[in-house]
Order: sequence, then C-alpha cells, then structure tokens
Amino acid sequence: MAEPHSGPRRPARPAAGAAALLLLTACGSGPPIGEDAAPVERAAVEQGLYPDAEEALLRSSFRLGSVMTAADPARNTVTSPLSALYALAMLRVGAGTTTAEEMDVALALPAEHRDEALNALLRSVGRFDGNPADVDEEDPPREPLLHLANAVFVPEGGGIGEEFLDTLARQYGAGVFPVDFADPVTNSRIDEWVSLETGGRIEEAPLDVDAQTMLSLLNTVYFAAAWDVPFAAEDTMDRAFTLSDGGAVDVPMMRKTDTVRYAEGAGWTGIDLPYGEGFFMRLVLPTEAVTPAWSGDDFMDIARTLDGAEEQYVALELPTWDHECTLDLLDVLGSLGLDETFGPTPDFEAILPDAFVSGGAQTANITVAEKGTIAAAVTQIGVRMTSALPPALSISFDRPFSYQIVHEETGLPVFLGTVADPR
Repeated sequence: MAEPHSGPRRPARPAAGAAALLLLTACGSGPPIGEDAAPVERAAVEQGLYPDAEEALLRSSFRLGSVMTAADPARNTVTSPLSALYALAMLRVGAGTTTAEEMDVALALPAEHRDEALNALLRSVGRFDGNPADVDEEDPPREPLLHLANAVFVPEGGGIGEEFLDTLARQYGAGVFPVDFADPVTNSRIDEWVSLETGGRIEEAPLDVDAQTMLSLLNTVYFAAAWDVPFAAEDTMDRAFTLSDGGAVDVPMMRKTDTVRYAEGAGWTGIDLPYGEGFFMRLVLPTEAVTPAWSGDDFMDIARTLDGAEEQYVALELPTWDHECTLDLLDVLGSLGLDETFGPTPDFEAILPDAFVSGGAQTANITVAEKGTIAAAVTQIGVRMTSALPPALSISFDRPFSYQIVHEETGLPVFLGTVADPR
C-alpha cells in the first residue's frame, strides 16, 4: 500500500504592501534556474480549431473553481481554476486505461484534442505575456500582464516517459529540470523557480520533495492590471460590511461611478468591472448576506447572462482586500470522484511504472486596491512510485460576494474566489 499523500506546506508571505494574483498565460516557461533545463519549443495551435474541446475546458475550469472555493465556506478564498486545470491536464497526459477515463469524467475534460485545445485557448492571451519582475506593484500596468510558466522536475538518472515529457514540451511549454530529489537543496531550487516565475509574489512551492519523489509538476500564474477607470483613493472610507453570521465590521470601501455590464439573476446581482484591456473582474453579489456557494453550472449560467448584458451607469462600492489561500487539492478534488487517480494503484505507466500521486496543492494570493489588481498562484503535483511508498442603479458589495477574473475573448475564469470578510 502507498503511504498517505503529503499535505501542503504553508508558503512564506511576500513582503508587506506587495500584491499578488495568480493567473495563467500562454507562453513557455520563463528563464531556467540553471543550464540543465531542457530547451522548450511549444507548438502553435490556433483558437477555434477545436470548439467543442474548448467549450468542455471552459466548463471544466468552472467545475474546478466551484469545488475549490467551496472547500471552506467560512473563510476567504482565492483560487486559480485555470492553473489547477493546466496542472491536472498535464498529469492527464500521463494517465492510461481506467485512470484516464476517470479523470475525463470527473473533470469534464474533452474526449478528444484536450491538449491542443488548451494550448489554443492559452495562446490567445499570449500577447499579454511579460516579466513579473518588471511590474511596479504600487502602480499596476494599464495593459494587463499575464504570465504562465510550467516546469517538470525529474530524477537526474532519467526514467520518466519520453513521450509524456515530449507532449508537455510541445503542448504545454514545460521545461524539464533534472535534479537529485534526495538532496535537500532541491527544495530550494524549486522554490527559486516559483519565486522567479511569480515575481517574488510566492516564495515557496506548496509541497516538499524528498528522496521518494520521482516527479514534481508545477504551474505558475501571475497577473497584474490597472482598472480601466481607477478608484480615487480619497473616496475610500470605512463602511459597514455584513458578515454571513449577521454581524458587521467596518472595512475600507472604495467608491466610484462607472459604465459596466450589469445584470440580475435568480438570487444574485452582478457586474463586469473592466481592467485596461482584454480582462475584467466579474463581481457577483447574492441577494442574501451569505457566503456564495455556486456550482460550476451556476457559474456558466451567470457568465451567459452577464456576457449578454447591456452596459449601464452604476454607482459602485467595493471593499479593498488582500487574501492568500493554500489548498490541499487531493482532499478538495476527491469529492469529484477521482478515487483511482489519487489512490494507491492508478495507471500512470506513461510517466513511470507503479507511479501514484503523492501530493497536490495550490497556493494563491490577490490584492485588490484603488489602482488595480495583482495576483499570483502556483499549483504543484508530486508523483512517487508505489515501490518507494509514495446612479440610476447602484450596487454595494457590503456582504459576502464572489469574484472572477475573466479573459474577455475566451471567457476563461483565470481566478475565482469569495470574499467573506475583506479584513
């Protein structure tokens, strides 16, 4: 029997005043840590060639986001459904037989052209790629920056399936880093890569590796963008925010009037608040002061309604918030029915014989303020071997609400979270 998977470690918080938001981009991995990183050449796939697969991936991302944000209804959450989808899709490349079938059903993955469609969707936002280190986080850029990087850390002696690694390089732009997992320095090397690709927003990977580790698969996302119309700092003032238990707390509340897409549905009111170009924050306020708990289908319905909504002039109140969240993905996603995938005897023969998933975690953080938004995230999956034991209108977000950061062209929910208490 395989040993229980290892849970996530708590990452170090970035320096005070720094803002971080996890996002996903369509470029290859960033600068390598050392010269031993394998060269990466990513295939170019045009969006629209596989529309059914693209629609399935959109639905899958909302399914993942709804499960992750519902993991602990009593607390604030910030997640990156796209980062989780990207990491799980890379793991799916190595799955076979009943494990592959289970992943496709549980995650609602497309039956065909999964890798190509995900490549195409992310390629469509490739023009927003950039270096997180160049961002002035006190003054987010007018043109959004969206940076994605993928890495696969593998044993120095080889043994990982070549076809598996080749697909990750061609479709996911994943760099390959040979390491000695028994060397304690390897954890520092992985942390260095994570920090590099998130501009220092996340300083540690959520999982540790050790001598039993055979593969560590990572995805990072970084996002920075200014509001299309910023909030004036002098208009921010303390206002009451009603908690789900009926109590109230005073929090800094930003205020402005803006022309935005506005819609109402069964039990909710929502707006799409634009960034400078190509992205927006979707804010959804339940009718009652309860922490939002929507399903993936609910999010799809809300998306369809707001996508078709008319723009209206709205007086808006929105709290500032600065949140961080670490999730044990094996626990959270187990409810989807991934029993074999996360069990002791899955079929990941394409990765290496007798492989099993020993751990999975995501860390994400976000800062929302008057000038814009900064966010970052990292998703990590560890693999071991069984043999190694592995004014006309107004809206005030003054009670629990949900939010998404959405790419306009594809509709993909890059980030999705809830604000139960903005403090």
